[in-house]
Amino acid sequence: MSTRNTSSGPVSEAIAEKLKAAFLPTHLEVRNESHMHNVPTGSETHFKVVVVSDKFKEARTPIARHRLVNDILRVEVAADGPVHALSIVAMTPDKWQAKLDKGELVGASPNCRGGDGSLPKKNG
Repeated sequence: MSTRNTSSGPVSEAIAEKLKAAFLPTHLEVRNESHMHNVPTGSETHFKVVVVSDKFKEARTPIARHRLVNDILRVEVAADGPVHALSIVAMTPDKWQAKLDKGELVGASPNCRGGDGSLPKKNG
């Protein structure tokens, strides 16, 4: 299994451990994208996860796979949990390999356009 974790904080580690235990992934990335948002340095609030697992073969649609991931991370993504935003890429190994064969990689999310002050302020 290949694993990539862009943060070694407790929330990131908890996410990685839960996803490993639930899905036995062949590839797992936990990306802390909090630095792209208007949050204090070192925050663990915004994440992207890339999970590749045979367990997704039964979940035929992307939304079904997302629901499986959200269910495993329900404590972290709860209203009072530490995660404010979670982007999910969940694929079977065959789909993942097809993406790799085409040279398609999962890119970074765009920078925040809201809380970081980059949007023009409304008058009034």
